[in-house]
Amino acid sequence: MKRREFIALLAAAPSWPLAAAAQQRERMRRIGVLINFPADDLEGQARNAALLQGLQQHGWSVGSNMRIDVRWGVGDASRSRKEAEELVASVPDVIVASGTTSLRPLLQATRSLPVVFANVADPVGAGFVASLAKPGGNATGFTAFEFSGSGKLLELLKEIAPGVTRAAVVRDSTQSSGVSQFAAIQAVARFVGVEVRAIDTRDASQIEEDIDAFAHDANGGLIVVAGGLAIVHRALIAAAALRHRLPAVYSFRYYVVSGGLISYGPDTTDAFRRAAGYVDRILKGEKPADLPVQEPVKYELVINLKAAKALGLELPATVLARADEVLE
Repeated sequence: MKRREFIALLAAAPSWPLAAAAQQRERMRRIGVLINFPADDLEGQARNAALLQGLQQHGWSVGSNMRIDVRWGVGDASRSRKEAEELVASVPDVIVASGTTSLRPLLQATRSLPVVFANVADPVGAGFVASLAKPGGNATGFTAFEFSGSGKLLELLKEIAPGVTRAAVVRDSTQSSGVSQFAAIQAVARFVGVEVRAIDTRDASQIEEDIDAFAHDANGGLIVVAGGLAIVHRALIAAAALRHRLPAVYSFRYYVVSGGLISYGPDTTDAFRRAAGYVDRILKGEKPADLPVQEPVKYELVINLKAAKALGLELPATVLARADEVLE
């Protein structure tokens, strides 16, 4: 090599890392998303919008440096499995999973592609991660709630309807979260003088039939905890509660938006804004195994006054004063 060419090569060398870094930033990254709702569901759309908003705040823009493939599981196990397998086959850089019914089939399909989950009730109990502090494996994210707080749902039911002596808990017994939440509610039941029983979700008609049967006796109330099928059929559950004049407490705001009476639980869309931060960190080289699973930081009490009126229920002033949102 001639001396002049060698000097020119040395002069250009410091720019190599910068050029490589610029090329890395400009490379189009691919993100897959699996949401456990129908595509036209407002809650599912809100979660997807929150994720996109969070990604934009971290400098990721659709069509500029990111492509996104959103799939909808519609609360159906077989549909979720099919969508999960197709997402994994497309080999995106990161996959975002909404809820347990989305995360389970994704981790059955891949143990190598990075997965960030949001609103998953019990990732340790379900075997998705080794621990909250050290997930290990290829998945990390944000939990839906703390199980110990589930007893507050029964306390709230008793506060708004002191005459309630029986409560049916609508849950998904196939998920560890459904079992754990029911256990937490049972632990509180004897202190507030309420007998609790479980309604296990299997299909829409069965849920409605079980609520109808429970409502035959007086002084009943309803609690609805986390579960994919209950989420999809939340409007049906809320309508059944109103039809039988059952005061009902729900785990999440979107039940109240769908006609339910009152909810206390985490902000479900906030989890997706936070998930965007983990997606950003993984795209920049960090591994899911090293990112701790985080719990919710924002809880909200939401009240539907129209539902209260339909039930003939006058809510205590103390409850109204604590509300984060009151729907007219």
